[in-house]
Amino acid sequence: MSETTTVRRPPEPDFPALTTEELITYRTEENRWRASGAARAILGEPDPGAAIEWQHLALPGRDLPVRVYRPVSHDDGEAAALPLVIHVHGGGFVGTAAQCDWTNSHLAARLPAVVVSVEHRLVAPDSPIANAADDGWDVLRHVIEHAEQWGVDPARTAVFGESFGALISALTALRAREAGLRLKAQVLVNPVVEVTETMCDHPSVAEYAHSPSRALPLLRFLRRLAVPPGTDARTFSPLYAEDLSGLAPALLVVPTQDAVADHGRRYAERLWSAGASVQVTEYPGARHAFLTLPGIEPQAGDARTEIFEFLRTALAG
Repeated sequence: MSETTTVRRPPEPDFPALTTEELITYRTEENRWRASGAARAILGEPDPGAAIEWQHLALPGRDLPVRVYRPVSHDDGEAAALPLVIHVHGGGFVGTAAQCDWTNSHLAARLPAVVVSVEHRLVAPDSPIANAADDGWDVLRHVIEHAEQWGVDPARTAVFGESFGALISALTALRAREAGLRLKAQVLVNPVVEVTETMCDHPSVAEYAHSPSRALPLLRFLRRLAVPPGTDARTFSPLYAEDLSGLAPALLVVPTQDAVADHGRRYAERLWSAGASVQVTEYPGARHAFLTLPGIEPQAGDARTEIFEFLRTALAG
């Protein structure tokens, strides 16, 4: 979680061939770079209207870091409870909440809202997807249960995730419905929505398997880590949830030059079929994770604006 500006980015390894020790070493170095000032030319500068800090939550059986974004000031008065956005970063086996400062600080400052980004346990041979799914849900539940302490209005809560984080956010939305917690919105950006054996059997995966990134081997590596033998992968695949009714209105952001573009499209179709309110926007030519790459992806700004407007409407008092 270093914020230094002298960190060098490690070269991308051959992921399928990595040992556990090599994976841990790589992701530690990569996440240190993503959290550094050196990465901001690509990942974007935070909005100066938001204060950003790491906090640790005491959750059942573990302490978990979260990156918290708060508006420096807002028009409703300092005592007014703010909307809450629970965010989950992308990556799965690598990634950190700090890589999303550009978007999350803007949302916190401009909505205004409290944005809590979950530094979930990354998938690894000793950490399956169940851990990350529990982290997303437990952070939401913890903040809601301590809403007054956090200065948030639990009746104005949304979940927001990117890539693997969108998978965790979608699972969290399902768990919230089962628990009787009414979310106002869910935002899923370039989402992965299944980790079954068929997760790569989509036309977009075939089309973009190796360009503009090595998506196919990375998806297979993710699945191998996330779903150990004996795991019911459908349990962690929102695309195959038996009942998608009663969920919060959804915004699905789909970059078209993305191996998992069809994940988002198919999930939108299932939500529509279940009677959910769904808005889908495709960004032609945009690549996977484009929202986190404003320094090199020109459509990132448009997507951030769309997400802001969607959440502003959904979380209005």
